[in-house]
Amino acid sequence: MADTATSQREEAAAALAGRHRRVGTWAALGAAAMLLLAFASVPLYRIFCQVTGFAGTTQKAVKPSDIILDRTITVRFDATVSPGLAWTVEPIIAQQTVRFGETSLAHYRATNTSNKAIVGTASFNVTPDQTGVYFNKLACFCFTEQRLEPGQSIDMPVQFFVDPEMVKDRDARHIGLITLSYTFFPVDQPKVSAAPASPATAPPKGG
Repeated sequence: MADTATSQREEAAAALAGRHRRVGTWAALGAAAMLLLAFASVPLYRIFCQVTGFAGTTQKAVKPSDIILDRTITVRFDATVSPGLAWTVEPIIAQQTVRFGETSLAHYRATNTSNKAIVGTASFNVTPDQTGVYFNKLACFCFTEQRLEPGQSIDMPVQFFVDPEMVKDRDARHIGLITLSYTFFPVDQPKVSAAPASPATAPPKGG
């Protein structure tokens, strides 16, 4: 009897240990899956934002608008520099009034105020958020690494248009002002391809 009881206890202990191992294995697999999902969610989230304009994400256009309306909207330009970047950045012209569908050009000027070369880049968004899906950029410096030497300044153009379809959107057609904002931050590990920026040039008259 004693041997039978001991055998049963050993079998129960072995079964319990097996269950613990299975639970541990599934937990480890679940953690790994969550980690992979976290990495995958970044590009997926970016694609989602670009398609929907969520959180003020602008659109990338491959060609100008085929339609230009007489109705206008004002676009304001804004820039923020993170504390770790010794640059000053400001729009050459604070705002423009443009027609829906009209291709327009804006300029930002960045200056390295430090005594060493610095590589920086910028992210962007527009407000109000619901205008993101209608704000189309044809050319932009965003997400491009810029290397500025000590005291160097550069002019960075943004070519854009506001989609005429916005006037048909009952949630956005009442909006008369869009703010295009850039946030500049340092690049700790610049790409090998990050080349020195071209010298600043004067923006064309009329902005």
